[in-house]
Amino acid sequence: MPKTEYRVYVIELSKRVFSENRKFREANPQFNGVLECLYVGMTSKSPKERFIQHKKGTLSKKGYNLSSSIVRKYGAYLRPSLYNHIDPMPTRAQALKMEKILALELRRKKYAVWFN
Repeated sequence: MPKTEYRVYVIELSKRVFSENRKFREANPQFNGVLECLYVGMTSKSPKERFIQHKKGTLSKKGYNLSSSIVRKYGAYLRPSLYNHIDPMPTRAQALKMEKILALELRRKKYAVWFN
């Protein structure tokens, strides 16, 4: 049985998210409107599969929503140049930590970023 690996990924969002979503705007006071709005996540699937889940609004077998409403509404496309340098990780905990590290790094670079 193949071993599960976890990856972080980045999705570019429409800049409308900044003007239309108060929580997104409040989470990104550093944003000056020059760079893009982004979503950073982690997954045990391929980033492409995960993006498709977000856009479809996929539900789990127990009925839990597996997608981010921000990505479903504002997600445009994957930004592999912002995450391809990060190797897959063997545990979910490591991927969650890396998701936060990457998101905060991108915020420091003046992107507007949403992550869990």
